[in-house]
Amino acid sequence: MGRAALIVIDMINTYDHQDAELLMPAAESVVPVISGLLYRARRRDVPVIYVNDNFGEWRSHHGELLDKALAGPHAHLVEPLRPTDSSLFVVKARHSIFFETPLHYLLHQQGVDRLVLCGQVTEQCVLYSALDAHIRHLDVVVPRDAVAHIHADLADAALRMMERNMSAHVCASDDLWAE
Repeated sequence: MGRAALIVIDMINTYDHQDAELLMPAAESVVPVISGLLYRARRRDVPVIYVNDNFGEWRSHHGELLDKALAGPHAHLVEPLRPTDSSLFVVKARHSIFFETPLHYLLHQQGVDRLVLCGQVTEQCVLYSALDAHIRHLDVVVPRDAVAHIHADLADAALRMMERNMSAHVCASDDLWAE
């Protein structure tokens, strides 16, 4: 396996969207796990790339998305995951982190061929991103305790699909970059 990158999907979020009430309990449980992954990845100089929905804000950039999320009532879910100056950021408009974004080019430029996907939503954006990574011949790792879901049964099925159909390595976050 080659160089890995930690991909944080849609965690810069105001949680004022459809299904947010169903998502927030799972999001609350993964925030400390993702925070730990961020810490360990940064200590090892693993590239950290935030790929985040623009929520239809076509004139916004990552700083504005972050500021809006930190000013909202659910800032406690965003603050521990705040990007650093060394973090990379890609804005997306649809479910997959690859759909009409420059991510594949960025990964190539960084020499990355192994993605550790964390964030939300397991049965939506994480699943579609894992599929798109797989068809681009990238290795995929999904720490099951670092992805948030809306529907637990669909998330379990999505993780099984990633493992079986996309050859993803589904593991515990503690298995990655252990201290």
